[in-house]
Amino acid sequence: MSDILQRVEFITSLLSEKKAEDIECIDMRDKPYITRYVIIATAMVGRHTYALLDMLRTELKAQGEQFYGVDEESEDWVIVDLGDIMIHIFTENHRKKFNLEEFLKKDLIHS
Repeated sequence: MSDILQRVEFITSLLSEKKAEDIECIDMRDKPYITRYVIIATAMVGRHTYALLDMLRTELKAQGEQFYGVDEESEDWVIVDLGDIMIHIFTENHRKKFNLEEFLKKDLIHS
């Protein structure tokens, strides 16, 4: 799966099928950021966060995706680095607390 938009759509559909909520994809291509797309999803509870991560590992590796890094120290916020796509899976309280969407949607170029 080489086209990045197809990959993003595939990832968001996987998350949706496994009951992730409020899935959002943020296009970062025009901003000075470390990745081209950021996908943010909410897990129902901490164990669901890990279940989503396990499912992504299984499904995406089967599609040939390379995992450059995974931060899974906390069940409240898991990060998957696929290079040009970054996936954040939060529990609801942590997603509200860190409000990553607001940060990413701001103009990251400061004058």
